[in-house]
Amino acid sequence: MLEPIKENWRILLLVVVVIGATVALFAPGFGPEPAPGEDASEAREGITNLQYGLDLAGGTRIRAPLSGYTATDVAFGGDSPATVAEAVAAELDNASARNVGAVPGERAVEVTEPSVTEDQFRRAMDASGYEYADVRSGVTQETRDETMNVIQGKINEAGLSGGSVQQVQSITGEYFILVEVPGEGRQDVVDLLEERGTVRIDIAYADGNETAVDEGVLVQENFDEIGTATQSDQGTGSYVPVTVRSTDESGQSPANNFQDAVVERGFPDAYNTRADRCEYVNGSLTGERNPCLLLVVNDEVVNSFGMDSGLADSMGAGSWAETGRFRLTTGEFSEAQTISLNLRAGALPADLDISGEGTSSSISASQGENFRTYSLVIGILSVFAVAGMVFLRYREPRVALPMIVTALAEVYALLGFAALLGYPLELAVIAGFIAVVGTGVDDLVIIADQVMSEGDVSSRTVFDSRFRQAFWVIGAAAATTIIAMSPLMVLSLGDLSGFAIFTILGVLVGVLVTRPAYGDILRRLLTVR
Repeated sequence: MLEPIKENWRILLLVVVVIGATVALFAPGFGPEPAPGEDASEAREGITNLQYGLDLAGGTRIRAPLSGYTATDVAFGGDSPATVAEAVAAELDNASARNVGAVPGERAVEVTEPSVTEDQFRRAMDASGYEYADVRSGVTQETRDETMNVIQGKINEAGLSGGSVQQVQSITGEYFILVEVPGEGRQDVVDLLEERGTVRIDIAYADGNETAVDEGVLVQENFDEIGTATQSDQGTGSYVPVTVRSTDESGQSPANNFQDAVVERGFPDAYNTRADRCEYVNGSLTGERNPCLLLVVNDEVVNSFGMDSGLADSMGAGSWAETGRFRLTTGEFSEAQTISLNLRAGALPADLDISGEGTSSSISASQGENFRTYSLVIGILSVFAVAGMVFLRYREPRVALPMIVTALAEVYALLGFAALLGYPLELAVIAGFIAVVGTGVDDLVIIADQVMSEGDVSSRTVFDSRFRQAFWVIGAAAATTIIAMSPLMVLSLGDLSGFAIFTILGVLVGVLVTRPAYGDILRRLLTVR
């Protein structure tokens, strides 16, 4: 029973890989995660779990540098980063310490205020007394990393499936932030990147016959943990669960301050039963005129709400500040998404300079669909072309047919990897697949030629000897390809990394799985003992 398995384990491994690829491609659990509020069926494109990048789905690509200047090799002299930043900012009339950063790990000082010129920054560095080597355009690596995190947060919170952000470097050494968002127009993406959404909590309360408002009892910096937008399980409406900081950078307690403000405005007394309501219409309290919490987004009141009686009791008892947890409620799920996005992402640490020519491009959805069709047609034509040449060369189906099937299994396995990893397919990735087909068939031809070059093969011993000779050649070629492609995979070169990744994956799958499996198939077909 074990002997057939032992002799054919390479073929069985190929079958397992194909089955695994099928599961990754078609099983619902391996599809892209739906965005909050998005139906799972909407997140899945077509019948497979494959995700398509900008080239094949349409959308917007923005490639732009970050505005700013950086002084390099700065001698901090033992001063703290805050001290250095304040000293340099004090010499700039049009920037504050908030726009100046000192990064000891990079021995750099940067300014991110767009209105500051290079000459002004040089004079400020000279006047501050800190020695430095030079001033260059651009910002530090730390700021670039933070910018990418913020942009990715904006993309994720906005529910833009397949959106990505990465850092790329030009041949001149300049760094760019590359943002790709499939299915979205250019202006929508630019608005998302430039938006500085502000969220705050105000308290509206009765002051005699008038309605007074305490503004900013909670602001964005006061929130510690921000949950994702969630549909309410009690009927209509949505909410964002948040936790207020117990201590901020100045040593104050936003949670205690908020609790004191709520108690002072009478929430515990007004909301001692679940029947109590908040009514705030057109800037005024109505009905019972109970105090209201106002959720203000971009200076516009998007919702007013009272307080759960249990929460009000804990506020009155002074125990709520120990946890600082509550919910920001809204009427619409889209509003909850906006609130979560603004609280999590906020503004970019440096401005993206998207004013220059060639910094962005858009591909319509119809163009993306055409590119997908053309890619499929080209892939099919390449398979038929390779298959035709193989049959013309060998004129023997038992040699040529397994060769074609094995090569197709290799591409199928790569598609499974793409679905499993959630890697978006781009034109460069499709080019990698085509390259894999070509190199894969080349290797299989080497195997077939080496095995059959010296006449008929009737002995397994002879077959194995010739196969090992061919496999050494294939292994050396595979190692060369991996070494040559590795720099493209790790360097920030945009689409070329996808081409390199899947070419290397294809070579590894070929050497470890498909070439040995083809050897076993060929041995079974050509030998008799």
